[in-house]
Amino acid sequence: MKVLVINCGSSSLKYQLIDMDGEKVLCKGLCERIGMESSMITHEANGHKATTPAIFPTHTEAFAEVVKKMTTGEGKCINDVKEIDAIGHRVVHGGEKFKASCLITDEVINTIRELSPLAPLHNPAGILGIEAARKVFGPDIPMVAVFDTAFHSTMPPKAYMYAIPYEYYEKYGVRRYGFHGTSHKYVAYKAAEYLEEPIERLKLITCHLGNGSSIAAVDQGKVVDTSMGMTPLAGLMMGTRCGDLDPSVVNYLKYTLNITGHQLDEILNKKSGLLGISGVSSDKRDVEEAAAAGNKRAQLASDMLNYQIKKIIGSYIAAMGGVDAIVFTGGIGEHDAIARAKICHHMDWLGIRIDTDKNKHPQGDVCEITAWGAKVRTLVIATDEELMIARDTKEVIEK
Repeated sequence: MKVLVINCGSSSLKYQLIDMDGEKVLCKGLCERIGMESSMITHEANGHKATTPAIFPTHTEAFAEVVKKMTTGEGKCINDVKEIDAIGHRVVHGGEKFKASCLITDEVINTIRELSPLAPLHNPAGILGIEAARKVFGPDIPMVAVFDTAFHSTMPPKAYMYAIPYEYYEKYGVRRYGFHGTSHKYVAYKAAEYLEEPIERLKLITCHLGNGSSIAAVDQGKVVDTSMGMTPLAGLMMGTRCGDLDPSVVNYLKYTLNITGHQLDEILNKKSGLLGISGVSSDKRDVEEAAAAGNKRAQLASDMLNYQIKKIIGSYIAAMGGVDAIVFTGGIGEHDAIARAKICHHMDWLGIRIDTDKNKHPQGDVCEITAWGAKVRTLVIATDEELMIARDTKEVIEK
């Protein structure tokens, strides 16, 4: 089975074609600036990678160009689109309606559209991708929706409810949903495979740390808590997002600065986090470089993030009554050795201790950085959300 994995933004289309026999990536690429001037496509296959200008008024034209790149020229990896057996679409928010990946029907599309108020930037983009794919590939190719929120749907009410009038949950779906579920699921199962234990016997804490960050407590294969909330703004401070905040700060800033709710949303989502504290950058690498050069605000931003991660890990150990392994993944989780060291520092009493040399240079898709004698295993795992989407798609189609 060959599965085309699609991740659509409002002006972008990221794709991978995966041959599930051996789980081999045949090609991958990115269409950028859809609906704008100077659109472009980057396509990689057969060891050849090229970025070329293109005209993409809509996602439909972008898909047509993807087909062209896959079937002709140096980036050719299939002879005909009929070789593609299924398409897996990443959909950010499934609300309470979708607790697992599912075959896409008209009814599913309408429900995703109804959930758009919960993810106004992401769900409409996902629908654009689904509808454009139908136009280009035809109605007969099966398509599957894989939801970022689905893996977290096992959380109990005590973890996902907010302490506000219950009617807001009943009428408007106000509750914690969690995100990055595809990544958390992938690394949790990868960790179980590495540890040679059924996931049903493990207590895991998965830390997806990047420009957007979240942590999940996975007990016996089920998420029991996660740091993001009703939206991806909650939890840890991130590249430009504030993370958890006293709700009264919102009203205080709105009236003190005399700004609109939209302007405040821009501040909390795009001007806060590492960028807001450091004043340097939203990229952790730039922040660490500035901190090393003596920038105190950059150092503060780094210290705040590491401290918050440590706190959540500790709270999840308490919630699960222990932990067998901690997993680091994502851009920061996989590549920031200093962050991993600081997060795990002074956690010996919980059985967490990492090997300094192994931590500095993790090797391979799964690397164990546990120090000798530590009771809790610590792993660095390269996430692969596209492969997880392809696996879910294959499973749904086969069922």
